[in-house]
Amino acid sequence: MPVQEQAILREKIAAAAARGRYVLHNVRPNNAVTRTGAIDTAGAEFFLADVTVEHGKILAITPAGTPTALREAEAAHMDCAGRIVLPCFVDCHTHLDKGHILPRTPAADGTFAGALAATRGDRTAHWSADDVARRMDFALRSAFHYGTSAIRTHLDSQPPQDTISWPVFEEIRQHWRGRIELQAACLFPIDFARDETFLKSIAQRVAAAGGILGAVAYPAPDLDELLERMFAAATRHGLDLDFHTDETADPSVDGLRRIAAAALRTRFAGKVLAGHCCSLAMHDSATIDATLDQVAAAGISVVSLPTCNLYLQDRRHDGTTPKWRGVTLLHEMKRHGIPVALASDNTRDPFHSYGDLDMLDTYRLGTRVLHLDHPVGDWPRAVSATPAAMMGLPDKGTIAEGQEADFILFEGRSWSEVLSRGESSRIVIRDGAPISTALPSYSELDGLEGPAHD
Repeated sequence: MPVQEQAILREKIAAAAARGRYVLHNVRPNNAVTRTGAIDTAGAEFFLADVTVEHGKILAITPAGTPTALREAEAAHMDCAGRIVLPCFVDCHTHLDKGHILPRTPAADGTFAGALAATRGDRTAHWSADDVARRMDFALRSAFHYGTSAIRTHLDSQPPQDTISWPVFEEIRQHWRGRIELQAACLFPIDFARDETFLKSIAQRVAAAGGILGAVAYPAPDLDELLERMFAAATRHGLDLDFHTDETADPSVDGLRRIAAAALRTRFAGKVLAGHCCSLAMHDSATIDATLDQVAAAGISVVSLPTCNLYLQDRRHDGTTPKWRGVTLLHEMKRHGIPVALASDNTRDPFHSYGDLDMLDTYRLGTRVLHLDHPVGDWPRAVSATPAAMMGLPDKGTIAEGQEADFILFEGRSWSEVLSRGESSRIVIRDGAPISTALPSYSELDGLEGPAHD
């Protein structure tokens, strides 16, 4: 489709939304993320349909060509020529507080250790309330432009940063209410959980903000005890849990298994999300199956972060090429009945020098690296309905009759067309109307970033 055709369609939808009613004819939703009782989509990944929108809500999803009760005089009828339509994205693992600090961390070298050191130094030197707020808002404007409707961010919560970033987050969440549903999970090295005073204090702060208790579950010598402390604190304060774990190629590291075992021992009733889980791919088959059996039994969900995992894992400075992809075993997890998602993770910081919180870009990379195709199947749920369920947001991540008309109308008419281009002309529909935002200019951050560098 020529770009100008997409622009004309956007204008027509905007005009029709202002009048209150319209019908999008011949769109292609994905079966796995579209709920409708009027269409038999068995065996079809994408199907041809008409979508009727009335006063910001989806009134009906019907087979293409079905006569509608709305006459031309009552509603605009627009032929979308087979364009793909998907629900707005749900991004369940980001770091909005770290975003866009790369230009002022020239010592970052693409390694995990280098990223930790560079971020620690920048946090100490620069992370004031104004600095964090401006970078967060910049990132959220980008995500909204691309079509994301819900985000969970991790917030570095080592004192004194917790007293700065959490109030900022709460203000940002209120500012963005109605556009992006925001959640926050605290983040600190799990050895901080040895300090009961700190753990109680941060759990109370997180609970007061409606957040999630989280930590980096790296291989500490007393990891099992520390995990039990985390589960106990979450239970006392009514919190869900979100862990970073196993972000390494070391096959001796088994944080995911230990998290599952702790959840089972404590009979934890809340939700648990584990991110990264890279080292699982280095285990033998028997260990993998045993671990995944435990993860499934514990009801734990997993999110893979392909952009960051590819960027950091197996990076070498000896002139040799990395030999593994760094991502976890999503196909095997899915076969075990474990909910799996993809998310953006870090953007333009020492943990990942690139990215713009565009979940289509994340999904495109995930498809190529993790082979989420042939068939496509229900993999689109990994950036929509599945992370929405992980975040406790049942009305996000799907296209359904009676819900808010929040969806993305792409230029591409097939999955190959959508994933082969950047889809910069995608039409993001919120409350039934196309948004008209522009991406923020990087120059807005010049006063924060310091000198640009490569």
